[in-house]
Amino acid sequence: MNQPLKNQAKPNIIVNEVDFERLTQLATSALDRFPEVAEALLGELDRAEIVPALQVGNNVVQIGSVVTFETEGGALREVKLVYPGEADIAEGKVSILTPIGTALLGLSPGQSITWKARDGREHELRVTVVKAS
Repeated sequence: MNQPLKNQAKPNIIVNEVDFERLTQLATSALDRFPEVAEALLGELDRAEIVPALQVGNNVVQIGSVVTFETEGGALREVKLVYPGEADIAEGKVSILTPIGTALLGLSPGQSITWKARDGREHELRVTVVKAS
């Protein structure tokens, strides 16, 4: 990565209407157990452009997408975005109810976003490839 990732504004994101409904319910039900992540997910959903599922391209991160992204240090990482019950970090399956999972939602290749880890540190990533599963 030749250019720094630092990005002031959050990028525009797209979420399909089916994921929007399911994720809104999931985040609302998780507010008591995981308030920071649930509130972050609700915030992302609130700013998302909601479109019919058939109108979302395969290049937009949705539940079930396999995403390759670049970190600040230039390392590439590939993960699959999943619901909490399917999460398994050893298999590269990242829950939507994690800070990085929430950050990835709705992004497309070339977009970058700053996200806050559970330890309070800010990180930035840039999406390079999105594949439908």
